[in-house]
Amino acid sequence: MTVDTLAALSDARLVPVVVLDDAAHADALAGALVAGGLPVAEVTFRTAAAADSIRAMADRGDILVGAGTVLTVAQVDQAVAAGASYVVSPGLSRAVVERCQELGVLALPGAVTATEIQAALELGLTTVKFFPAGTSGGAPAIAALAAPFGQVTFVPTGGIGPKNLQDYLSIPSVAAVGGSWMVPRDRVAAGDFAGITQLTADAVALTR
Repeated sequence: MTVDTLAALSDARLVPVVVLDDAAHADALAGALVAGGLPVAEVTFRTAAAADSIRAMADRGDILVGAGTVLTVAQVDQAVAAGASYVVSPGLSRAVVERCQELGVLALPGAVTATEIQAALELGLTTVKFFPAGTSGGAPAIAALAAPFGQVTFVPTGGIGPKNLQDYLSIPSVAAVGGSWMVPRDRVAAGDFAGITQLTADAVALTR
C-alpha cells in the first residue's frame, strides 16, 4: 500500500500543501485540483478543520489525500481514521513513523541532514521530506546528499515556487515537490475554485 502511494506521488510530481480553515471548502478544493490535473493533496494539521477536510476529500475517491504537519501519534490516528493515505511531518519522530508503519500508511518525515537521513533509514524508510528546502540548502543540498544516500528519494517542500521548481525536479532523487502556490489560502477561503483550477493546471504544465 505504501509503495503504491509513493508511486502515485512520484507520478504526480507535485504535492499541493493545503491549509483549510473550513471543511466545507474541502470537496470543492479537491474538485479544483482534480480538474487542474493534480489529483493529490496534503492537508495540514494546522487547523481544527484538518480531519474533517481529509475525510471529505478521501470520500470522493478520485484524489490521493495525505495529512501534513503531523506531530503526534494521536494525530496519525486521527488522520488515518479520516482517510489519509500518507502522513507528512516537519521533522523525524520515531513514534510517528512507527505508528504509520503499524497502520500501513506511508510516512514522510522531514530530514535535511545526513544524521537525520540515517535515522530515517534505520526506521526502514527510503523517502523523506526535505524541509524547509529553501533555507536548508535547496536543490544543491539535495544533490549533495544524494551522493552518499543513493537509495533515498526526497520530497522537498518549503520555499519552492514556479521559478525554482525545475531546479528540484531535475534531480533524479527527487520523487515529488511540495508547494502551496497553486492553493493560496485566501483563494480557498474566498471560494475561488476556478482560479485554483487554473493555477493548478499552470503548475502541472511546469512539470512537463
